[in-house]
Amino acid sequence: MKEYKYKINGNAYTVGIGDIEDNIAQVEVNGVPYKVELEKKAAPVKVVSAPRPAAAPRTATGEKVVAKPAAKGGAGAVKAPLPGVVMSIPVKVGDVVKAADTVLVLEAMKMENAIQAGRDGKVTSIAVAPGDSVLEGTVLLTIE
Repeated sequence: MKEYKYKINGNAYTVGIGDIEDNIAQVEVNGVPYKVELEKKAAPVKVVSAPRPAAAPRTATGEKVVAKPAAKGGAGAVKAPLPGVVMSIPVKVGDVVKAADTVLVLEAMKMENAIQAGRDGKVTSIAVAPGDSVLEGTVLLTIE
């Protein structure tokens, strides 16, 4: 029998807890025996649900949202430095840019990252659209 000492409102109590069978506990308070009925706990129900595969999200043009890194990218390719979502593209094909100009804004980890051109030249192609999710290394646009 385990014995515990309590003080409640200045009164000292010695409580001994004996065997517990089913939901009945043998308890002794200051030498007086009691049978205490414990609340029955319902066995937890384990619900197993297999996740359902969802269709890949698509852009307004019907293309997949997640762009995969291109295996090729010429010397003028501007690549995503980290995975994220394209927020805006302040340039268009044919624009002449300087190396320090922002050519794309990428949101990653709840921060907006300005992606610079990295070289002087003319924008020849844009491979992504605002709202697209891109992986690290994805070619965003090309500057010749």
